[in-house]
Order: sequence, then C-alpha cells, then structure tokens
Amino acid sequence: MKVVVTGAAGMIGSNIAHALTAAGVDAIIAVDDLRHGDKFRNLQGARISDYFDQEEFYARFARRELGKIAAVFHQGACSDTMEHDGRLMLRTNYRCSKDLLDACQLQGVRLMYASSAAIYGNSSTFSEQPQCERPLNVYGYSKLLFDDVVRRVLPSATSQVVGLRYFNVYGPREQHKGRMASVAFHHFNQFRDSGKVRLFGEYGGYGPGQQVRDFIHVDDVVAVNLWFLEHPQCNGVFNLGTGRAQPFNDVAHAIVNACRAQRGEPALTLEHQVSQGMVEYIPIPEALIGKYQCRTQADLGALRAAGVDHQFLDVATGVRRYVDWLSAGTSA
Repeated sequence: MKVVVTGAAGMIGSNIAHALTAAGVDAIIAVDDLRHGDKFRNLQGARISDYFDQEEFYARFARRELGKIAAVFHQGACSDTMEHDGRLMLRTNYRCSKDLLDACQLQGVRLMYASSAAIYGNSSTFSEQPQCERPLNVYGYSKLLFDDVVRRVLPSATSQVVGLRYFNVYGPREQHKGRMASVAFHHFNQFRDSGKVRLFGEYGGYGPGQQVRDFIHVDDVVAVNLWFLEHPQCNGVFNLGTGRAQPFNDVAHAIVNACRAQRGEPALTLEHQVSQGMVEYIPIPEALIGKYQCRTQADLGALRAAGVDHQFLDVATGVRRYVDWLSAGTSA
C-alpha cells in the first residue's frame, strides 16, 4: 500500500507516519516544507519511501506522476491561529486542499484531512452543524470553507473523504511549533526552566485557569485516523476530541506532579502548587481578547455513530505519558 502524508514532518503528520510504519505500511510518501531543517528529526525511524517538497507535490500528484496511491493523510496547513495574512491562509488551507480533493476524486484516492475545532469559535455547542460554526479568525474560516466544499462533494464522492476537526492536540513531536505548541509542552518547559507554570487569570467569565478545553493526546488522534483507513466505507466531517472539557488548571496540575514524580517528590494538590508559586496566573494578552476560545468540548455523536469506539486518554494520563516522553529526550 502506498500512502501519502502531507505535513509529514509536523506533529500529527509525523506521528501518523510512525504509526503507519508500525502497522506495516512499506511505502509512505512524505510531503512537507523543510526550510526549518530540524523538523527532519520527527521523521527519523519512519519508513519513508519518497519525499516531496510541498511546492512540488500537489502539481505532480494531479498529473498522476506518483503511481497508484491508496490514501492521502492531508495534515499540511498553516496552523498559526494568530496569522492575519488572509491570502496566505486561504491559499494554503483552502485552495491547496480543494485542488487535492479534486485530484483525489478523479483518481479514486481516499482522503483523510485535518480540519479544526477553531471553526466553532465562541459557539457554546460543538456539533458538526452550520449553526454552531462561528470562527473567530481567518484560520478557522479557511478550515470551514473547505469543510463546506467537502459537504457538497460527499453525496457524489467517488472515494472516501473524511474530515477530522481536531480539538486541542498535545503530545510528542511538537517541539518545532514555537508559540503554537500545546499548553502541555509550554508548561513542561516552564516548570523545567523556572519551577513554575503560567496560566491566564480571570477571563470570559471564568476564574483563573478555569477556562476549559477538550485536550486530546496525539496518540488518540492517530488511532482515529488509522481507524478510518481501515474503514473505507465511512465518509464525513467529524469532531475529534475526547468529549471531555477540562480546565487548564488540570494540565498545569498534571505537569507539575508528573515532573515531581520523576524527581521522587510527592504529588501536591493544585492549591498547594499555587500557594508554593509552582502555578502562577497572568493577565490574558490584549492580542487575544475577543479572539480566545474559553471553552471547547467535542460532541462525539457523529463519530460514535460512524462506529469509532476508541477510548480517549484523560488529561492526567495523557500528560503523564507525554512528560515521560519529553523527559526521555526522545526529541530534540
């Protein structure tokens, strides 16, 4: 089986490539932009049969120059939610994806692609329904625009199309993402470097650190992607989160205790961590005011109805696993 992974050196793409390797897929075509060369580390150990720069791949794929492709995992995107260049965002996240979808349909190639919970913006309900979709930034809009195209194509699709609206993903191989890395990654580094982690204080009607998100470990994201690879009859746009909303305080609490456990120190309550200065609250930056999601929680009804019965890690378990991976120095 020959499979393409775009954004292959990124966080989710590289974890998909490693999972495909473990599953015995022996022909993985990696597509990415490696101007930041250190991202190659994410692909070490994956069975890559070929590599294309993103500027070369899409045209060659459309011209059918790559042979018979079974499926494309399209993870490549501009994922910086603070990026204000609408032309860049629409070109990268919409037009590129639309052209890829068209080529896949013409060739009978299955397409699993990354959408985003940013589509929901400040909605209070996170269900795959148009009335719930209120993006707060051009990133979320670019993802919604493509999802809408997919919805129109699905009734007459000639091959599988699956869009997965990722919620707050954390886990291995995100060290290259800078400010867009997960809060778990930043908290780990903050605690390692300064002995404290920082959270936003009161905002949006929520108390300090009480804003809630649906935090999902990248291993769970990969497992669901591969489930759809094994079920080619399933199509649609689906939420991919845990279905649980947990406060940022839970992440900070888990990070601190996981790091303490590695040093042989006992676990502390959140209250003790705050009183001892291990957890600190700061004002939300002005640039985020009015653009910040205070709550996300995936409605998993459609995903479960499709047959996905995967059991997702909670924050305490997932964060502990991630801290072990980070502390082992597995990644640069």
